[in-house]
Parts: sequence; structure tokens; C-alpha cells
Amino acid sequence: MANNKPATGGKYSERKWMTPSKRAEGYAKERKNRVHMRGPHEGEELDDYNKGLRSGYLLCQSDHAGHFKYRQAIAEGKTKEEAAAISRKKGK
Repeated sequence: MANNKPATGGKYSERKWMTPSKRAEGYAKERKNRVHMRGPHEGEELDDYNKGLRSGYLLCQSDHAGHFKYRQAIAEGKTKEEAAAISRKKGK
């Protein structure tokens, strides 16, 4: 499901990448509570499909993209703070 809305400073407009183990910890809490804890369905009950997704590899894709952008910015000579800001921007 593609979100065609522009990132205009809303609650979820900045990519929040983290190491896969930390992200997995958050998803484990969501599965245990059986409730969406972030995003547009926040507070709604998880269905079986979404419980399965939280266990899968697919939910780490944003982490990989953020890490790639971070390493690319560091290679260009940016500071760690600048690289972290660049890695969190969604889009190109």
C-alpha cells in the first residue's frame, strides 16, 4: 500500500530508522499487546496478517535504506549529525 501523501511535517513525516534488533523489539511489543502502536492504525487491533508482518524481514527495509543513506553521507564527508538527518529524510 503506497502512501501518496507528501511528507509535510506531520507526526510520521520523518523516517525513524533504527537497528533491526531495536525495531524487532518494538514489533514484539505490538504483537504482545495485539494493538498497533504507531502509524495511521494506531490503537487498532492487529489482525493475523499484520502479526505475521511484524515477524518478517520486510519491516526492516526502511532501516536498510536509512543505513545506506547514512553511510553514503559519511563517505561524502558529512558529519555524523548531518548524515543522521539525511538518513531520516523520506524520499530522494
